[in-house]
Amino acid sequence: MTPVEYNRIATQSQLDIFEQYFEDLNQQLRVPQADLDYSDRQLNIDEKISPFKTFGNCVYDTPSSSWSLPTTDTYSNTVLYNGQEPTTSQVSFYKLGSVTYNPITGFPVELQRLARNEFYNIQKSPLTASTKDFPTYLYENKKLYVRPTSINQAGDITVDFLRKPKNIVWSYWISDLTGAYLYNDGGTQPPNTTGPFPSTGSQNFELQESEQTRLILKILLYAGIVIRDPQIVQAAASEVQQNEINQKS
Repeated sequence: MTPVEYNRIATQSQLDIFEQYFEDLNQQLRVPQADLDYSDRQLNIDEKISPFKTFGNCVYDTPSSSWSLPTTDTYSNTVLYNGQEPTTSQVSFYKLGSVTYNPITGFPVELQRLARNEFYNIQKSPLTASTKDFPTYLYENKKLYVRPTSINQAGDITVDFLRKPKNIVWSYWISDLTGAYLYNDGGTQPPNTTGPFPSTGSQNFELQESEQTRLILKILLYAGIVIRDPQIVQAAASEVQQNEINQKS
């Protein structure tokens, strides 16, 4: 398996586990929890998600009267990329959380999210129309449409959101003598090598250390598919299934 194949498999494995958190959390919300430190499964899952929680200021676009999503992850000061394949210096927007209006005076106000029909219909009556005390928004095509429209100044709208885990990168040198792949630890280039590939350096996993076993099994599962070894696929799939059952039981 080449480093490029490994990077893709590792990235997909990490993303599989990350996306499973939300299904696990939804399931745990339906059952009673132990009121003990380190034993509350809801809190444990939320803790696993917490490294990906962040916030940022939206940017107002006058021609469309809409707000664009933040362009920077405030916590890491990393550029946000809203496509599918971010570079190693970017992170991707994943899920929108709460949307907040920040008045010049007074306390911040959370906006109510509405469906398209509700968003337009409530504006027809003075009794239900949105106000700065009770603002609303419509979220479509990664744009926020806020009412009342008088909320249109820089810094007015802040959003909490989740970013996706960064793509895994195992950066490497290629030996000019044997063609072997040598891990690039960011140090001095080894003699008789070409590279590094990619030149941006390595990116480690962002999941908690407690996910090590789960992550290894996922990687083995995908690796078995790549090298077409049904025994590895079967063994890894069985272990993954049993591990998930143990976590949910």
